[in-house]
Amino acid sequence: MLDVKVIRQNFPIYEHNKDLVYLDTGASSLKPKAVIDQVDHYYSNLGVNVHRGVYGLSYEATDLYEEARTTVAKFINANFDEVVFTRGTTASLNMVAQSYLSVLKEGDEIITSELEHHSSMLPWLNVSKKTNAKLNYVKLNDEGRITVEAFKDVLTTNTKVVALTYVSNVMGYITPIEEIIKLAHEVGAVVIVDAAQAAPHMPINVKSLDCDYLAFSGHKILGPTGIGVLYGKKHLLDQMEPSEYGGDMVDFVVKDNAKWKDTPYKFEAGTPIISGAIGLSSAIKYLMSIGFEAIEAHTKELHRYTLEKLKDIKGIEVYNSKSDTGIITFNIIGVHPHDAASIFDKNKVCIRAGHHCAQLITKWLGQIATLRATLYIYNNYEDCDRFIDSVKETIDFFNQF
Repeated sequence: MLDVKVIRQNFPIYEHNKDLVYLDTGASSLKPKAVIDQVDHYYSNLGVNVHRGVYGLSYEATDLYEEARTTVAKFINANFDEVVFTRGTTASLNMVAQSYLSVLKEGDEIITSELEHHSSMLPWLNVSKKTNAKLNYVKLNDEGRITVEAFKDVLTTNTKVVALTYVSNVMGYITPIEEIIKLAHEVGAVVIVDAAQAAPHMPINVKSLDCDYLAFSGHKILGPTGIGVLYGKKHLLDQMEPSEYGGDMVDFVVKDNAKWKDTPYKFEAGTPIISGAIGLSSAIKYLMSIGFEAIEAHTKELHRYTLEKLKDIKGIEVYNSKSDTGIITFNIIGVHPHDAASIFDKNKVCIRAGHHCAQLITKWLGQIATLRATLYIYNNYEDCDRFIDSVKETIDFFNQF
């Protein structure tokens, strides 16, 4: 188990919120001081634009910004020029989908699933409507998992695009994505991986996965909000048209023509998210100093401990007891999740209530909404116990009525 007392000393939020039980990392992670300090360093000591100035401050800011790209590339085992900075996973996935509006046509097929976050599914729903390409859904098994067998059932020679989550933000299941990618490539399809929930929990190697595109967000891996990453194979990014046009993405402009810069810079029009990229670099370094093996062991133990306690409580329904990550999705029977969450909030226990931007899996579960608790590196047994106490208190409170 990780030494949570030591870890919390790195997270200033605990200094100001002594009783905080934060179980909503699935939505957004807390930020360590190392990340906050790097963002502050940029704004306090630099604060200038990148790529444009020939003066020292601009050179230093540019160096930090491009160093961040190197850090991200190493983090996912990509090449430097295959890393595009965006404002988040949503922006990254939409950028890819938009580029296929001029590629797909009637008769082509797209595969996605009911397990997807809206940002992984909705862009392709939009593309299918505009191109008349057929949108197919992988049938989930009884647990709500994507399986290779079910994927084979919807894969055809007409499949051109596969857009799937690496880790579900509701169920916490890990998709057998590597085998799926191999099968998709056999019919010539490209695969877009939503790794927003994978990046905080497990190492990602885009080369061994052989995925065509992959996206994740900084704010879910201890980094700042407003920064994300799109990985794409170089030849595919080179073929993509920019989604935005403006400063710093062009080589030259004349009245009737323009030439874009090479990948990845042609996708980063205007002033980029400089502080976000610098902060993301620091977050990745912090994450790597802990190591995914330790993170996985810690979250799995807390997950096991909490589920054992939940088993003894009547009046709740857990939907993903076999989650592969530290996500527990549940409901208190007969109580609307938003009503239940108010009791947790009273006890300073932060959990998520709603459909988690994934209405299809919520409907698949037969629910209008669910409660979700996410365990991570700064959580401990005491957090789990206070969570359990809040579950019991909520049940007792609403049983009065």
